[in-house]
Amino acid sequence: MKSSIHPQNYRPVVFSDDVAGFAFLTQSTAETNDTIEWEDGNTYPLVKVHISSASHPFFTGEEKIIDTEGRVDRFKARFAKAEERKAALANKAKKANAKTARKAE
Repeated sequence: MKSSIHPQNYRPVVFSDDVAGFAFLTQSTAETNDTIEWEDGNTYPLVKVHISSASHPFFTGEEKIIDTEGRVDRFKARFAKAEERKAALANKAKKANAKTARKAE
């Protein structure tokens, strides 16, 4: 393994998502000029993030489908038509069976 390609400046860094009020301390090589005093009383570099697991819709269960081209609507329409055709065919088969049953009597 090459020894010169891996970063050597790992240090404790606080990542903060201000929108969600969420922050965590981890090891990183991220560069920043901001600092914060953490819960343990020490001062660490601060990296502000726009989205974290506390605010991302996938992890919070608030994921919404953004469909700019109407794909979801078209799928729902095709599915509804297929269900209607299925019901119509079942109804037609039921009528045909009833008609053949009356002729047999």
